[in-house]
Amino acid sequence: MTEKKGHEDPLQFAALVAHQLRSPVGAAASLLKTILGEYAGQLNSKQKDLVARADRRIEEALAAVTRMLTIVRPEINGSFDAATEAAAVVRRVQQQAMEDARSRNITLAVNVWAEPAYIRIAESGFAEALNALVNNAIKYTPDNGKVRLTVASSGEHESIYLSVADSGIGVPDDQREKIFEPFYRSASAQNTSLPGVGLGLAFVKAIVDAAGGRIWVQKSDLGGAEFSLVLPRVAEDQIPSESSILDQDRMKVVIIGGVAAGPKVASKVIRLQPETAVTIIERGEFLSYAGCGLPYYVSGIVKDQKELMSTPLGCVRDPVFFQNLKNVNVLNRTEALEIDRPARRVRIKNLLSGKESWLQYDKLVLATGATPIIPPLPGAHLKNIYTLHGVRDAEGVRTHLASRKARDVVIVGGGLIGVEMTEALVARGCRVTIVEALNQIMRTLDWEMAQLLEVHMESNGVRVMTDTRVVSFAGTELVEGVVTDSGTLPADMVILGVGVSPQVELARAAGLEIGPTQAIRVDDRMLTSDPDIYAAGDCVENIDIITGLPIYVPMGSTANKQGRIAAINICGGNDTFPGVLGTVVCKVFDFCVARTGLTEADAREAGYEVVTVLTGAPDREHFMPNAKALMLKLIVDRGSRRLLGAQVVGPGQGDKRIDVATTAITGGMTVDQISNLDLCYAPPYSLAMDNLITGANIAKNKLAGVFESITPMEVHGKMQNREDFVLLDVSTPQEYEEMRLPGSMHIPSGALRSRLSDLPKDREIVTFCRLSIRGYEAALILQAAGFQQVRVMDGGVMMWPYEKVHGMK
Repeated sequence: MTEKKGHEDPLQFAALVAHQLRSPVGAAASLLKTILGEYAGQLNSKQKDLVARADRRIEEALAAVTRMLTIVRPEINGSFDAATEAAAVVRRVQQQAMEDARSRNITLAVNVWAEPAYIRIAESGFAEALNALVNNAIKYTPDNGKVRLTVASSGEHESIYLSVADSGIGVPDDQREKIFEPFYRSASAQNTSLPGVGLGLAFVKAIVDAAGGRIWVQKSDLGGAEFSLVLPRVAEDQIPSESSILDQDRMKVVIIGGVAAGPKVASKVIRLQPETAVTIIERGEFLSYAGCGLPYYVSGIVKDQKELMSTPLGCVRDPVFFQNLKNVNVLNRTEALEIDRPARRVRIKNLLSGKESWLQYDKLVLATGATPIIPPLPGAHLKNIYTLHGVRDAEGVRTHLASRKARDVVIVGGGLIGVEMTEALVARGCRVTIVEALNQIMRTLDWEMAQLLEVHMESNGVRVMTDTRVVSFAGTELVEGVVTDSGTLPADMVILGVGVSPQVELARAAGLEIGPTQAIRVDDRMLTSDPDIYAAGDCVENIDIITGLPIYVPMGSTANKQGRIAAINICGGNDTFPGVLGTVVCKVFDFCVARTGLTEADAREAGYEVVTVLTGAPDREHFMPNAKALMLKLIVDRGSRRLLGAQVVGPGQGDKRIDVATTAITGGMTVDQISNLDLCYAPPYSLAMDNLITGANIAKNKLAGVFESITPMEVHGKMQNREDFVLLDVSTPQEYEEMRLPGSMHIPSGALRSRLSDLPKDREIVTFCRLSIRGYEAALILQAAGFQQVRVMDGGVMMWPYEKVHGMK
């Protein structure tokens, strides 16, 4: 470092100024706190606010002085031997400046083209210099402007190039050299009312010069100024390895994968053992986001993708957030290539630089997630075919919709993703078709419940094609059509929703045990077949709480719970994960669609003797203006009387019924216990006899043999086979006129006793009404009158999943 005297050296001058300022600034801070504490007399609210604001400014000044002293002492002595990772500092500075930028609607972007980017400079000095440049850029940029930070390789990777560009007032050509002189302010800066003494850039230049780099300013492509720095890069053989960076006395936890399970493990480990060295390896750019919120980002309900990556308080969960708040080292855009189990290390590759290295671990966590299934069909590579498995896909769909070029959209697969997306697409003016190879959409529901949903979707303009297979995709560069075994559908955009498969290649190559579901097998502590390797999230198989058999149900909620349990056990705890019930809820237009436990089909396959209940009713008292219909199905084991599963479809509040059912199934409760649950009641929120309690009572009646029932599917089969029976509707005349079933006979329940002679005693009679409550009462009346062949149709008109007749002919 060149020796200078007096204030010719900005670093020496900064040290002198800092020493001179610390004492009076500290004294001023003490006096302000005395006044603010009202030790010198009471303050009114306006005075207190002004003094508090002055106190905050003084605290900032004192912190700056202290920071300056910390920096200049080693820098003056030439301490530039430390290797600082520039990209990490850039992200940290961005996070610190975001609040000021957002307050003035200034876009603050970061482009990192070289990472890791180690430079020979003390981190404190580099961070302070970069802070000064960024704060200047924001300060001199008008509201609604732009500021951009860039990190890239320079000079055949021998140097690191950094720049801070803005759309502000700029620097005149003839003043670009003088701008770095102490106390000099450009004419454009002086013409503003913004404060400044002209020391900041001189200080920055001194730091850069001392590190052997150079700095200059030019006109930015954004319209303002662009400050560029080139700093010597640390030679690769001198870059500290990740293992040497971490304290050898601390436990090293390496997590492969972000989004849900990985960040959850990291956060919980740091809460339990803050001294732990935690590193997350994430192949993608985005570390943690709410994947289940992507359909709502596409629809526009979620305005900014950052909302999907933010905490409830608005902090973006990016690498800087995890480094600053959680003290977690994040290596994004980094791929894990190999697990060396005997040496307890992971081979990683930086996807930007191509550099490979080894990362040591004491405990390893696999949170590799799942990948979307792309059917091996001709044309599947065409553009405008999306999977909606990540922020990038959602952004592509949203951009395509914004261009108004997507009029005809085909969704391949009627699973959760496909069904959830329909509302978003219809809301954007698209003609939507779902193509499903099976005989129903939403295989997580039983057929009749899925059929009720299908009818509702079609009433909202969605075409649903079941029992239809996709053969290929038509088009040259962009997709133009979907070829099925039932013909070709026009398509400006296609969304593949045929499911996901667990990402287990890394685990399989390492010799870890893979379960029958083709996901990683773990025990109830989330341990794999290796005692030092845990796994959580969409890459692992689960255990069905009811059957005890392995199942694969990838859910974000499950990933978070499993991540927490893995972290507790890593830190010496003994927590366990009991398994899952496959609980799912989604919104489809104004319908709540939810389920838990076993479907009827699954229960029968598992060997249970099943009793089912179909019941429809309002979700709260019918006289409340916000009452909405809810269709409920229960699956009960005849032998044990335990509830095995529950499903709801309808505009009513179904989620809380499914949550109660989930609790009941987990606790092994019988319908007798459920029927007497002390659930809360008030007309605006619920029924005096909640839908779930009513369902449990119907199940009790069936188990007791009080009446015989018949499902709508069985009734429809009788109609199709032209069997000789009476389909008796006991609804009111008004209800019958509004909606009825084809071929039904109508006798209002109030008139039934007087019209018994109208009914044949030698034929089977199936009674029903709108909900089948009066249908049950009608059956009792008929049985008491000597009718032998009487059954009640479950769920009534509300649960009839076939064609209905609306209005009188």
